[in-house]
Amino acid sequence: MALLEIEKLVVEFQTAAGTFRAVDGVSLMVSEREVLAVVGESGSGKSVSMLAAMGLLPWTAKVSADKMTFNGRDLLKMSSTDRRRLIGKDIAMIFQEPIASLNPCFTVGFQIEEVLRLHMGLDKTARRARAIELLNDVGIPDAAERISHYPHQMSGGQCQRVMIAIAIACNPKLLIADEPTTALDVTIQKQILDLLMRLQSEHGMGLIIITHNMGVVAETADRVVVQYKGRKMEEADVLSLFENPKSNYTKALLAALPENATGDRLPTITELFIDYYVADETTAVQTPPVGAPL
Repeated sequence: MALLEIEKLVVEFQTAAGTFRAVDGVSLMVSEREVLAVVGESGSGKSVSMLAAMGLLPWTAKVSADKMTFNGRDLLKMSSTDRRRLIGKDIAMIFQEPIASLNPCFTVGFQIEEVLRLHMGLDKTARRARAIELLNDVGIPDAAERISHYPHQMSGGQCQRVMIAIAIACNPKLLIADEPTTALDVTIQKQILDLLMRLQSEHGMGLIIITHNMGVVAETADRVVVQYKGRKMEEADVLSLFENPKSNYTKALLAALPENATGDRLPTITELFIDYYVADETTAVQTPPVGAPL
């Protein structure tokens, strides 16, 4: 069954210079227990698409779609009160830059317990016990002591684990991880990805991983959506995407990976992929020859 289903999502921002379209007709779906990767360069509309589904965009954003449902419920027609009950409980998100996402004025324990208080209605004793359990679950040692620490007293990897603990506190049906390994060293990146995949398997969640790292895609995803300039370039299962990419943009992304280098220097996306046009209204995208005008 589809957990999140989006058809032809459009997100526009009103700026001093006029209207800017950040997402242009993106469609995607993620099912129960499925791992979907949304991949593309910075600025391709990956995070904006998911923030639109969460209802977390600023007032300057105009969101429209032919369909946007979660677990059969229409997100476009949902009241703000019902949306608040849903977000953080059934749909949760791990945001970029965990140190910036955590409130520096409160302990990590308080921030985990706040979610449990709002969505689960647990009393103080039960909240504290559950918060310690969650910190243990995400691999933070001495959880009973660390629960009283502030974000600045923890490393980047530990703050990311705290963000994951907050996100899974209410056993969500869908977890969205926005660049979960950004600014972490390679060893910690591997640990965080292993943790996410373990939790996804244990809790049976649907998982969306937003990333520009094709290595993360290869390690984790069942299906992949490729975005560029707010549009969906391609959608495929992970094996097909790497073995037989259909869009020239996906080919350019893969060709720019260091392991695929054939010369003394890496080619850039601009060299490999100059411009594109949409061949139909679904996912088929072609590109003019390299050298075509922007």
